[in-house]
Amino acid sequence: MLVAAAVCPCPPLLVPEVAAGAAPELDAARTACSDALAVLAASRPDRLVVIGPAEEAGRGTHPEGTPGSFRGFGVDLAVRLGRPGREAVSERELPPSLAVGAWLLGRADWSGAPVEGLGVGEPLAPGRCAEAGREIGAQPGRVALLVMGDASACRTLKAPGYLDERAVPFDAAAARALGTADIAALEALDAELARELMASGRAPWQVLAGAAESAGLSGTLLYEDAPYGVGYVVAAWS
Repeated sequence: MLVAAAVCPCPPLLVPEVAAGAAPELDAARTACSDALAVLAASRPDRLVVIGPAEEAGRGTHPEGTPGSFRGFGVDLAVRLGRPGREAVSERELPPSLAVGAWLLGRADWSGAPVEGLGVGEPLAPGRCAEAGREIGAQPGRVALLVMGDASACRTLKAPGYLDERAVPFDAAAARALGTADIAALEALDAELARELMASGRAPWQVLAGAAESAGLSGTLLYEDAPYGVGYVVAAWS
């Protein structure tokens, strides 16, 4: 059964070494992520699943200890998924979203429950996302989720997707749903609109919605802003 969830953004800029001189601009987001992960730790799960958007090569499951890095972003910084000392025999690295999740867990000194990763493809239909979530939520034991993903990338003229007037209402609806644990609202997010707005969190959020359908959790919105024209949301469910 799902006992807790943390929702965090997944830009590599969240990692100070990647952000370099711009690092202070995301200090509030980092603090909110730390608070959300504290909720996960307090729930004392038997297992933690980190879910994030992924390109085709990174989709599917990633066992604890799978390596990741930020070399693709110009920084020689390596991470491993999960608790210290775990090493997985894996022929592939974590996708960037799960590498950021692994960095957050390392920053929080996560040492409790075993950890695994799940990379979710942007094209995955809402119904399939919810179904994947239900399968996670139906597994035995106390399960917690760390859900990585961004809202729209179209909030300003300098945003990666340029300015789109639909971005603000989309992000507001997503933040409201995540902050109140509104499962129906999350499941109703428009996948095509999310794709057009470059909202990478849509599929992971809908996996969360499926996992939480029978959990009775409540939500708290910890952060919502759009630095660099990209919507970032942090929430905790317990």
